[in-house]
Amino acid sequence: MIENDKPEEIAIVVGVQSQKQELSVDEYLDELEQLVYTSGARSIKRFTQKLEHPHAKTYVGKGKMQEIAEYCKLNNVDIAIFDDDLSPAQVRNLERELIDVKVLTRTHLILDIFATNAQTAQAKTQVELAQSIFLLPRLTGMWTHLSKQKGGIGMKGPGETEIETDRRTLRNRISLLKERLLHIEKIGNTQRSSREGALRAALVGYTNVGKSTIMNLISRSDVLVENKLFATLDSTVRKVVLPHPSDEGQNVPILLSDTVGFIRKLPTLLVESFKSTLAEALEADLLVHVVDISNPNYEKQMQSVKETLHSIGASSKPELIVFNKVDAFKGKEDDFFVGNTGLTIEQFEKSWMAKENAPAVFISATNKTNVEKLRTALVTELLKTKI
Repeated sequence: MIENDKPEEIAIVVGVQSQKQELSVDEYLDELEQLVYTSGARSIKRFTQKLEHPHAKTYVGKGKMQEIAEYCKLNNVDIAIFDDDLSPAQVRNLERELIDVKVLTRTHLILDIFATNAQTAQAKTQVELAQSIFLLPRLTGMWTHLSKQKGGIGMKGPGETEIETDRRTLRNRISLLKERLLHIEKIGNTQRSSREGALRAALVGYTNVGKSTIMNLISRSDVLVENKLFATLDSTVRKVVLPHPSDEGQNVPILLSDTVGFIRKLPTLLVESFKSTLAEALEADLLVHVVDISNPNYEKQMQSVKETLHSIGASSKPELIVFNKVDAFKGKEDDFFVGNTGLTIEQFEKSWMAKENAPAVFISATNKTNVEKLRTALVTELLKTKI
């Protein structure tokens, strides 16, 4: 993230619309621009091109490459950010074309945001591990001046180039970080095992859907809330005591955890590195899947979360869907309430959204609308898991 005393960096974003993509390139770039904003830079232009697959040498075609280069030169662009991972050869070619412009990818940006927001030893170790794994195959592209053997005393090992020395050093660092993470995970597993017998719920969902706000509402805690992607990186666990829904006077203690948000095109290496953070979801009795219903792509975001949960083995967990931000919802043309933006909670509860995603609760965490119903539904669904 850019420091406050440094000038804001100017960026452009670049994406290719291929036949394999599930969404339009503009939908992916909307999200990429959010990542740019979160990282502290400012995106002033997006470039898109329809191709069967990204160009092997420069990601985009020759004509589009010239257009991007001219725009960067005329507008003093600092960074060109590409929506997909690039090969070392593509990076070299792009840097040659885009003189004095940094070439980054979506993964670079996510790793940078993660590194900025990591607070605990576990999160910092996970981020450094992900960065190291990401860097390893790219050493040749990043350190081309080291790719040849140098002469002179002490300048090389026995038959070993300097680039190979760097690779070996990085592999050793990766092994050390994995060992450190295993040690931290053992401590976490011990802490989680001490909670056995308690009812446990984990907030999961796409990034920036309001999980931390809901955590604060239910637990009356003070978890960081920011309108940025991945504002919360470390999992937080709070003990909450809520009233029993059918036994007046009896309280139900539960453990509520907040987890890192998901995102489309989340690099596999990050999912792997953060599995220990997501262990809270794995060991929860109930997943509270928070959805930003005001986002036009909320159904695709829900699918992305479900796919990530499946990849870590948590897809069979009981689930309570929490549709958040009802105050900002706008109906689509195919909704039965075409154009009606002032819906009541009762209307939401009669909609196809409620029927297809039961059990579901509709709330506005910001306006504190229907929060009591959420608390009741949370306890009700948790008690069902123990029957």
